[in-house]
Amino acid sequence: MTVLDLTTDELLSTTRMVRLRLDLERPVARELLRECVDLAVQAPTGRNRQRWHFVIVTDPGRRRELADVWRAGMNTPLDAATAALSEDDRRRMHANGAAMDRTWAGLDRLYRHLHEVPALVVPCIEGRTEGASIVGQANTWGSILPAVWSFMLAARSRGLGTCWTGGNLRREREAAEVLGLPYAQVMQAALIPVAHTIGTDFRPARRIPTSEVLHWDAW
Repeated sequence: MTVLDLTTDELLSTTRMVRLRLDLERPVARELLRECVDLAVQAPTGRNRQRWHFVIVTDPGRRRELADVWRAGMNTPLDAATAALSEDDRRRMHANGAAMDRTWAGLDRLYRHLHEVPALVVPCIEGRTEGASIVGQANTWGSILPAVWSFMLAARSRGLGTCWTGGNLRREREAAEVLGLPYAQVMQAALIPVAHTIGTDFRPARRIPTSEVLHWDAW
């Protein structure tokens, strides 16, 4: 196993959503993926309820099936409330001039080539949040999100690129059928493409000033 020579701060600030620089030709060893999951399951979780699961799809036929469901999901219109963007949303999205152009180009590449990505990782959690209270939702997502972020950090440190996507969630029942998941008992959180990256020289992103999002003692 080769781990990149990154400080903790470098790892945290250069783990990007990788779309354009995923190497579609180079296989990803199962051992590397297992190491990333080994670290992911060390993530903190409330009440020590380790209800996470990671379904890793490497079989070419099943990858294609899952990618087809994901693409169908991406073609499913969002409801108006989910799709709505505020003026602040738009300003932040375009804070770095050409960043959105790269984002759209990356999404287009994923759309066309998702089935070719060597590994598709579907993080899941036992239980569903439909109709749950805000506390129930927070407890569920507050458990799975740290585990997935740990997986993504572990992947970056090993020269792998990842990207959080959610097309499968718009067709979650269909994705569950492809994966053999018990839909009523297990909820999918995302679909994470995983591949070696073309180069490892990722840099911190240009973001809006911290002063816009940092609040001391009150809003």
